[in-house]
Amino acid sequence: MTKRIFYYQLASIALAIVFITAIILVVGASPPSVITAMWSGAFGTVGQFARVIATLAPLLLCASGLLFTFTAGLYNLGIEGQIAFGAIVSTLAIRLTQDSLPPALVIVLAILMGGVGGTLWGLLAGVLNVYGRINEIFSGLGLNFVADGLALYLIFGPWKREGVASMSGTEQFPESLWLPTFGNTDASPIALLIAIAAVAITLIILRGTYFGLRLRAVGQNLRASYVLGIPSIRQLLSAFAICGGFAGIAGALQVLAVFHRLIPNISSGLGYLALLVAMLVGLNAWFILPVAFFFSALNIGSLQLPLDLDLESSLAGVIQGTLVLFVLLARGVSESLRKPSTTPLHKGY
Repeated sequence: MTKRIFYYQLASIALAIVFITAIILVVGASPPSVITAMWSGAFGTVGQFARVIATLAPLLLCASGLLFTFTAGLYNLGIEGQIAFGAIVSTLAIRLTQDSLPPALVIVLAILMGGVGGTLWGLLAGVLNVYGRINEIFSGLGLNFVADGLALYLIFGPWKREGVASMSGTEQFPESLWLPTFGNTDASPIALLIAIAAVAITLIILRGTYFGLRLRAVGQNLRASYVLGIPSIRQLLSAFAICGGFAGIAGALQVLAVFHRLIPNISSGLGYLALLVAMLVGLNAWFILPVAFFFSALNIGSLQLPLDLDLESSLAGVIQGTLVLFVLLARGVSESLRKPSTTPLHKGY
């Protein structure tokens, strides 16, 4: 059975490649030229590779956080808002302390407060889901709009640039408050280390602790886990809080390492991209790093398509979505193959 499932997954990837090839041909390009252009856009220069790494750090954080909610059986579409609210709180911390504390301490405080902001926003989605009986998808999407609206209000209101309100965001922070980077690139070693630490923490907690075991039990059968004495509500809220905390730190890194200010759409769609990564990975946290790196390279490499081939960069989104769709279809088929062998066990309960 295991071999059959493996073959289904290989077949799904093959079908996805065929489907993607067909789409590329339909839009009037050749697959080799698209691959070459995207490879050049992601790895052609040191600066382009650095942008891949700069995108990878927040993507790893968000994908790691989403594995907690996915394990609990929750679809946390509110992660975009959690990134944005973390960025808002991080910016607030910088504005309040930049004149009174050493720069290094301001940076640390901004990252921590970004995590706190994301945690609170994640918990709000959890409370609406658990106590308000609002599906986490709808509550999350609603909170995304609220967080983005709050960011716009601050950028065009209390935090607007001196003399002008601009879509370019708030006033840029002093260079002393920027995270250090590799040379003159966009990639920050500190941001990357934080992201890798988040992946390691996720692996340890989900695979090697009682908390992770209880979280899997809640995700597989909420009612049964409650009957067995597992504090289900606490587990669900903890999953939202951890995911929000990781997303909030990602928002802080967007402020400190990438844009050096608060801008509209500070998340840059990384939350939704992380959802694709998490769906592709499933509960296999070991694959977060390679899958996120692939998606990050695809995301940055696609920016070369309009320049070299006069194609829309959104083609990368089509490729990402197609891969996820076919892998999920294969996973659904494999799950249906397992059901006959597990049915008697469930009936025994």
